[in-house]
Amino acid sequence: MRRYDDPVDVRKGQVKGSSGPVEGPEQFLWRGRLWQVRDVVAHWVETGPWWQSAGVRAMVGSGEPDPGGPVGLLADDLLGEREVWRVEAARGRAVSAAGDPGFGVFDLVFDWASGSWRLSGCAD
Repeated sequence: MRRYDDPVDVRKGQVKGSSGPVEGPEQFLWRGRLWQVRDVVAHWVETGPWWQSAGVRAMVGSGEPDPGGPVGLLADDLLGEREVWRVEAARGRAVSAAGDPGFGVFDLVFDWASGSWRLSGCAD
């Protein structure tokens, strides 16, 4: 899988998942091309490295005290979640098959802190 860190515009809707229809990315615009999501391969949530934060170091006594205290730790570190959607998608509105060069598997990432979407990987 090739790695990227490109902003994408995502439209959410009902998409095919392994256990039936789910609310997720229905289509996305990447590098000026429209991609239609055909299937959700996987969906997970990633947290940032909260264990390396100043707040945690202060709580275990290996760093400076955190002026925000435990509330600062929660607000800054634990809310840094990213939602990852691995999807199969085809270019445009036409239905494509796996052998078609207009077909690929993409990792779309929603960053809860910024409210923005990025494309982090692609296998086509």
